[in-house]
Amino acid sequence: MEAALRGHSSSGDLPVAYTAYFECFNAGEYYEAHDVLEHLWLGCSTPDARFYKGLIQIAGAYVHLKKQFERPLHPKDGRRLHPAVRLFALGIANIEPFAPYHLQLDVAALINTCRRLANQIQASQFTQNPWSSDRHPTITLHNPTP
Repeated sequence: MEAALRGHSSSGDLPVAYTAYFECFNAGEYYEAHDVLEHLWLGCSTPDARFYKGLIQIAGAYVHLKKQFERPLHPKDGRRLHPAVRLFALGIANIEPFAPYHLQLDVAALINTCRRLANQIQASQFTQNPWSSDRHPTITLHNPTP
């Protein structure tokens, strides 16, 4: 865990693990994003625990998309679109109560992106993966306006 956080910086009053999640996510390191935030989530006893859980689930959905993209014919990885859609739905359900903004995140925009991807997968009857390594999404935290 400490190695995963090394080199990551905090933004203001935000936990280092939270900002590290976005650094990992934006680098396409979705499993690492999930892993770094999981430690914060497990130790959280505030309502933010649900928010962190949703972000972890969304990172998990992207793990499935990335693995399916990289090995579409693999017996296990080729069938990851269904679990990705399920994790998007779970993640959305957990972060939606925090919309439109929470902890400097545009929650509404993230929800829209997740819904769009899930809808594209479902519209293709789970045959098309909209994720690719050359156009993976990034998430930007926004400083609150004074």
